[in-house]
Amino acid sequence: MRTQNMTEGRPLPLIMKVALPLMAGSLFQQLYTVVDAAVVGRGIGLSALAALGSADWFNWLWLSLAVGLAQGFAIPIAQAFGADDMPDLRRWAGTAVVLSGFSAAALVLAAEFSIRPVLRLLGTPGEILPTAAIYLHVLFGGIPVVLAYNLLGGILRALGDARSPLIAMVLASVVNIVLDVLFVMAFHWGVAGAAVATVIAQVCATLFCLLRLRHVDFMRLSRSDFALRRERISRLLGLGVPVSLQNAIIAIGGMIVQSAVNPMGVAFIAGYTATNKLYGLLEIAAVNYGYALMTYAGQNYGARRFDRIRSGVRTGCVAGCLTALGIGGVMFALGRSILSLFVDPAANGGQSIEYACQFLYLMSACLPILYILYVFRSTLQGVGDTFMPMVSGLAEFVMRTGAALLLPRYIGYSGLFWAEILAWIGADLILIPAYFRRKTKSFR
Repeated sequence: MRTQNMTEGRPLPLIMKVALPLMAGSLFQQLYTVVDAAVVGRGIGLSALAALGSADWFNWLWLSLAVGLAQGFAIPIAQAFGADDMPDLRRWAGTAVVLSGFSAAALVLAAEFSIRPVLRLLGTPGEILPTAAIYLHVLFGGIPVVLAYNLLGGILRALGDARSPLIAMVLASVVNIVLDVLFVMAFHWGVAGAAVATVIAQVCATLFCLLRLRHVDFMRLSRSDFALRRERISRLLGLGVPVSLQNAIIAIGGMIVQSAVNPMGVAFIAGYTATNKLYGLLEIAAVNYGYALMTYAGQNYGARRFDRIRSGVRTGCVAGCLTALGIGGVMFALGRSILSLFVDPAANGGQSIEYACQFLYLMSACLPILYILYVFRSTLQGVGDTFMPMVSGLAEFVMRTGAALLLPRYIGYSGLFWAEILAWIGADLILIPAYFRRKTKSFR
């Protein structure tokens, strides 16, 4: 396995060297998300697709708590690698593994017991609530796998290895697509089959990342590396919990939006869900520019190369905006055809397609706003500031929920679409000034 030192060399090639393989891996990940929705929507029906949509934000709430912890836990590992302190790196990794085990158990218990009460609270239509509950029970059982994969993937990225997470995602995508078709179309297991396929695919990705890390000599952990020290626990939780809370705030906002979407009927829910399944494709490059910049900023912060952090942010903004314009153009050209993979217009899905296209075109036009968000949020996280990104998540919450609850009264259902754009703007208004304040104080 090759690691990547990002403290020397031009920022753009270094960022791209990490981001592009991650994008390719995420593309495969989104492929199996798309296949999940397409198999359910086409193979089972519009109501089943609506059930998945009604559960999306609630599912993301718990999974993002796990992902947030893993992201935060990886930050001091990247900083130790940048400082070339391998014993310290191993101690951070060992502590992160132990904390992840305890966290996973707590998250599974809390998530499983909350399913039906929360679905009812969200106003999920009665005809799709049991289907959504079954789907969530299976996925929440896989939370430990999600946390393990993201921790191992985060460690690999912290070391500058983007190739291994790419291979892991390709492997997971192939497994998930094959099992989706087998479990749903051949065995007729319904949405539970789609969820089981996803969990098995995540297990495969986790095992692959574990095997890759076992081949890194300086990552061979001893028993002493797993010893818990109060200062290390505090540091990891101080980084991981704010990222998790940031994700949770965003997810709760999404759930409130979902509670406004659910009364609109199955056709609207299905159309809204179809576009949300493409959300991952819209932000795919943004997320992975973010991962690359988090590693880049973390390593250079550890090496005290603050000038390189500044140049990396400028590079990330330009690359992100250009990428956003390109992806948006593709969606304007091909979006309707792609959405037809989820919903059959000839089978009472015509209105759903129209709703979905309106939402997709609006997000595509505003995509640079989202990409700027990821550049500044990930840079701040990379230098160890997870508080202001958490505040930006609160801003997203306020803007998203406020718009979803108020705008439909004045501009109709399209107010629910604008809620997402206003959430991005709210986050940017927090993150950009926070970065420049941090730069003034620390990056001189």
